[in-house]
Amino acid sequence: MSQRTATTAHSPAPGAEQHPALDFANSLLSLPTGPFDLLGSPEAATAWLIDHELAPAGGRIYQPCTARLHELRESVRELLAARTTGQPAPTDALKAVNAALTATPSTPLLHWDAERGLHRALPHPADRIADHAMAQLAADAAELLTGPDADRLAACGGTPCTRFYVRTHASRHWCSTRCGDRVRAARAYARKRATNPS
Repeated sequence: MSQRTATTAHSPAPGAEQHPALDFANSLLSLPTGPFDLLGSPEAATAWLIDHELAPAGGRIYQPCTARLHELRESVRELLAARTTGQPAPTDALKAVNAALTATPSTPLLHWDAERGLHRALPHPADRIADHAMAQLAADAAELLTGPDADRLAACGGTPCTRFYVRTHASRHWCSTRCGDRVRAARAYARKRATNPS
């Protein structure tokens, strides 16, 4: 499956439009055919960051930074899992997210150029694209985990899906219609087999 096909087949989970960190956590898809990583290569990770406005057009990250993105994603997933199950936050995951939060300057510095005059902006050198993206994702994850949407976080109840989402209503158990349909179809098949064993 191509990245484009996987992305098209799986629309963002509810809440991902407001929280890029949620889409980031869900970028490792668990499909019936097996796992598919939307950040699986430096090229794919770069494209994902650009699509989410976390890297400049024409930017590029390499394998070491891709590996760091994978590590941060796993830490964010651990924190989301702990939050949705009411477990204590894993210490190593907290350290990883906090390290990403503090890896880049958080205060916009004062700059001047002929086009814009005096203005404030965060430094964004090309060699620190991953650091800046990770800092933004970590900040959004922290907001998601502690803000008004935290109590509505949930893990999808459809197998094999491992995505997280923000519940839009209390009775919602799946991240998408696709997952809900898959679960309902599996239940119907199980009932049919139970009444007509052969």
